[in-house]
Amino acid sequence: MKKFFTSLPFKLLVGIILGIVLGRFLGDGPMKVVVSVKNVLGQVIMFCVPLIVIGFIAPSITSLGKNASKLLVLAVSIAYLSSLLVALLSSTAGFAIIPHLSIATDATVKELPTDIFNLQIPQIMPVMSALALSLMLGLACTWTKSNTMTTLLDEFQNIVLAIVKKILIPLLPFYICCTFIGLSYDGTVTHQFPAFLQIIAIVLVGHFIWMAVLYAVAGIYSRKNPVEVFKHYGPAYLTAVGTMSSAATLSVALECAHKSKVLRSDMVDFGIPLFANIHLCGSVLTEVFFCMGISLMLYGTLPSVGTMVLFCVLLGVFAVGAPGVPGGTVMASLGIVTSVLGFDATGTALILAIFALQDSFGTACNVTGDGALTLILSAYADKHGIKPKEEVITE
Repeated sequence: MKKFFTSLPFKLLVGIILGIVLGRFLGDGPMKVVVSVKNVLGQVIMFCVPLIVIGFIAPSITSLGKNASKLLVLAVSIAYLSSLLVALLSSTAGFAIIPHLSIATDATVKELPTDIFNLQIPQIMPVMSALALSLMLGLACTWTKSNTMTTLLDEFQNIVLAIVKKILIPLLPFYICCTFIGLSYDGTVTHQFPAFLQIIAIVLVGHFIWMAVLYAVAGIYSRKNPVEVFKHYGPAYLTAVGTMSSAATLSVALECAHKSKVLRSDMVDFGIPLFANIHLCGSVLTEVFFCMGISLMLYGTLPSVGTMVLFCVLLGVFAVGAPGVPGGTVMASLGIVTSVLGFDATGTALILAIFALQDSFGTACNVTGDGALTLILSAYADKHGIKPKEEVITE
């Protein structure tokens, strides 16, 4: 219980509640201070975005190059394909469902007061430049077999992860609190609260639909009963809901997968730890739908179809290299949320807050979906005559 009260979702929930209450009573003077603090915190968060992009995308590519094999390439490919397809499915559902929700796009809101001071902390480079640099740097390291640069990138990843854990995540509750003070002050929360609840409920249903799709596809490809896999995943799902971390759930997920009679033991040991880091289908589905809902709430319109397709394609890349922290997917992809979707500081804060509050269910979907992808790996290995190591040694 103590762990729950120190967790990020609980801190964010406290920040949201405190922000809503304070926003109803603060006058113009205190609000100027709140707006100023929020702007500074937002500048710090956005400054770190290019660092996160470089710190996690480039090392992910070099890691792939160092361990290149047919099975690894297949695993990364199906993980990306799962993320891409679920993102496109989520955006399609968004275009079909979100316009019919009770979202007030023409509500009258009170204007926020201007800030007292304005501190500018510009990014070291635009987000898309950081993505391009990451891709080129990672690929060049694998082509030249540059062990020194690869080691530097791995160390840089650890440095960025420390920045995320020790600076960004501790700042988030304060940033979210300031944001919700503003949303409560101008009346946005009052108008949009029912819509938030509807969107969260729809996303949870979407998780189970996508898990069903993954297991159906795995069953068709492997010609084995997928029930023999997911019937063992109950403990892993509940653990993921409690921990909000694929890494923290890994031992339970391995135990559940090893109980299945249709999964090869060697593929479980290979696939489950790998997919825990690169397969984030539930988180991707959530982020896409939330972004579309928030876009309509704050800006009065949904993104165009072309914009959403581009966002989905890039989001799949960011999901493969996302940091293993609560809200890692949305944290890694903040750059494309702002550069592709055009979100401002308020929109960014909202997606961070709502995503983190339900992140446990997205993680549970990620972990449970890994079993389906491991079934595909097992079937691929059998069909292509890839024998377990112990059999090769015996021969």
